[in-house]
Amino acid sequence: MKFFLLSDNIDTQMGMRLAGVDGVVVHTEEEVKEALSKAVSDPEVGIVLMTKKLIDLCKSTVYELKLTCDRPLIVEIPDRHATSKISDTISEYVKEAVGIKL
Repeated sequence: MKFFLLSDNIDTQMGMRLAGVDGVVVHTEEEVKEALSKAVSDPEVGIVLMTKKLIDLCKSTVYELKLTCDRPLIVEIPDRHATSKISDTISEYVKEAVGIKL
């Protein structure tokens, strides 16, 4: 099982490549959906890492895959500017899924 990265910038991709993680740089919603579809159809990909900006670009598609597919696990990572706080992200997921604000 392997990791796969969907990033919106080359810096994140290069850093992950140094760690042995393959991936692509995409910018539009259509490119994200196409790359995500390829990652989901690859039986060797177990975890897809996506930058927050890309998840925000196509939230409904990502959430639909998270709810309906048992593989791969889709994980949000901060972009190079580290604009998101992980606790805020988790709180937002709980609020959207359950309807409870933490």
